[in-house]
Amino acid sequence: MTILVTGGAGYIGSHMVHALVDAGERVVTLDDLSTGFAWAVAPGALLVTGSSGDQTLVEKLIAEHRIHSIIHFAASIVVPESVADPLKYYRNNTANSRNLIECAVKGGVRRFIFSSTAAVYGNPARVPVTEDDPTPPMSPYGSSKLMTETMLRDAGAAHGLDYVILRYFNVAGADPQLRTGQSTRNATHLIKVAVEAALGLRAKIEVFGADYPTRDGTCIRDYIHVSDLIAAHAEALAYLARGGAPATFNCGYGHGFSVIEVIDTVKRVSGVDFRVDYAPRRPGDPAEIIAASQRIRDTLGWKPRFDDLPTIVAHALEWERKLAAWTV
Repeated sequence: MTILVTGGAGYIGSHMVHALVDAGERVVTLDDLSTGFAWAVAPGALLVTGSSGDQTLVEKLIAEHRIHSIIHFAASIVVPESVADPLKYYRNNTANSRNLIECAVKGGVRRFIFSSTAAVYGNPARVPVTEDDPTPPMSPYGSSKLMTETMLRDAGAAHGLDYVILRYFNVAGADPQLRTGQSTRNATHLIKVAVEAALGLRAKIEVFGADYPTRDGTCIRDYIHVSDLIAAHAEALAYLARGGAPATFNCGYGHGFSVIEVIDTVKRVSGVDFRVDYAPRRPGDPAEIIAASQRIRDTLGWKPRFDDLPTIVAHALEWERKLAAWTV
């Protein structure tokens, strides 16, 4: 029996594939390589190049490899881009997910783990935000993910597909063994951009909005180390394997840092004082969003190991140095 990981050549997906291979699982990775990298896929996993929405291909993979579980990462994730090009997001994130879910049902797949997002909460009325709070997304990105959550719940109820929905907060850092990390070209993730500035790979970093109703005027986010997020996926699979009911969990630490606090941490860890410019707010950015994460801790027994911003930054910095050395 095999696990299918869609988007397994990307940032988070490649960490998942490494963890599954480390655990002795058989893994098939499906990725169109539009933002992922073949070299990021762990040795021992089969990489198939293609779309998660290609039903002919997915049905073939499910049958040939006796897929029993799917972990679905493949998605477009840039909030401002989703505002500018919403149909891309509804195609890649929603329509393709619908096709994948249908293939899972037809192929007898038992378990489905879905990579969702805190963007479904929009600009929450309270923080920390719980899984039961309202979900009025502010961007097509958040809407596209919320639609997939709805489809998965309905398909699960109708067809007996067991699932866990994991709502990610701000994922950062890199594999402590430096086998993979955030490698996307022109990435918009704050910590990725800041460490690039620290290494001279960017001339500056821009802060989008300094007039939010927060402690220093910049957005506040809950940053989670990618390895802790991957551990949550492993716990979710184990939970479903022992008969756990379908569930939705926040993946965050329960506390946040502002944009300025993150930049100051990167400067301190790197020892570099890089240029910071201020720019207008970006569309779709909430002021503050922090996870209430007690449910995942209590239900799955999830215990984060890297809940420390300087550690997250240090791992991101080490990965960025490795990437830079490859390109010299």
